[in-house]
Amino acid sequence: MENELKKFDVAQLAHVEIFTPKPDETLWFFKELLGMSETAREGQSVYLRSYEDFYHHSLKVTERNEPGLGHVSWRASSKMALERRVRDLQKSGFGKGWIDGDLGHGEAYQFVTPDNHNMEILFDVEYYQAPENEISLLKNRPQKRPNKGIPVRRIDHVNLLSSDVTVNRNFMEDELGFRLREHVVKNDGSEIGAWQSVSPLVHELAFMADQGTPEKGLGRLHHLAFWYGFPQHLDDLSDLLTENGIKIEAGPLKHGVSQAMCIYVIEPGGNRVELFGDSGYLIFDPEWKPVTWREEETEQAIIFYGAPLPDSYFKYGTPLVKSTVPNK
Repeated sequence: MENELKKFDVAQLAHVEIFTPKPDETLWFFKELLGMSETAREGQSVYLRSYEDFYHHSLKVTERNEPGLGHVSWRASSKMALERRVRDLQKSGFGKGWIDGDLGHGEAYQFVTPDNHNMEILFDVEYYQAPENEISLLKNRPQKRPNKGIPVRRIDHVNLLSSDVTVNRNFMEDELGFRLREHVVKNDGSEIGAWQSVSPLVHELAFMADQGTPEKGLGRLHHLAFWYGFPQHLDDLSDLLTENGIKIEAGPLKHGVSQAMCIYVIEPGGNRVELFGDSGYLIFDPEWKPVTWREEETEQAIIFYGAPLPDSYFKYGTPLVKSTVPNK
């Protein structure tokens, strides 16, 4: 029973914190080009949300001397579920301890992955309340669609670089109940990438082998992704990005894994952002068997159609190391 409960103890991706050495430029990118709304500021951090995110924020932007991942936050499905996951995390040796909370949420338990990505799990959250002039006529939408940029609708997933994909994805499965949806496996049995979720989404979390450095435990971010729902928005956004001097690293293209249309860009602070043009596919089958792509199928798994990915896609991540850095 405990193992079955584990599969439903984590409900969703709540928010992600990123670091940036250029806070003004990073905020301009997310607010003016991606149409995100600012909900609060505190210290060196600014809290943002997309117009269909129901919580106080889905992105926390914090000033630091280099780009990178601050933390990834997961919401438990109940207070009892939170207690169960914390017990397992404490036993795992990767737990860090409780914090009282932050703007937008209550107490949270902090932990790290085997590759030292900072994460937390929580339950109590603050729901966004739109000011009167931003209340949507759609009662099932937390605010009006913004009138600037090409506004993203919600946070979708986070992709993390790791020295050992299997060790990290097993940790998320064993301690938090994540389910493996797809993976790319080399002929020697090691994994190039693994895509996991706790919901019908094909993934809220992915681990990719870090080809940019042999070092372990750096907690590197590959990308943070936001969702549009309509591929046309990728074309619209491509125009807007190009006109405003933001280089598109890759795309528009379609992945084999997830089947999603997307583009990749490096925001001014240095972090990679993926924009999802549609949802790919959803998984409702309770007996879903993970999709396995073999080493010789890697190219098709990553690019179903579109131009080949640049070398930077496989080596660049934040925080920076000596690797191929894309020109911006």
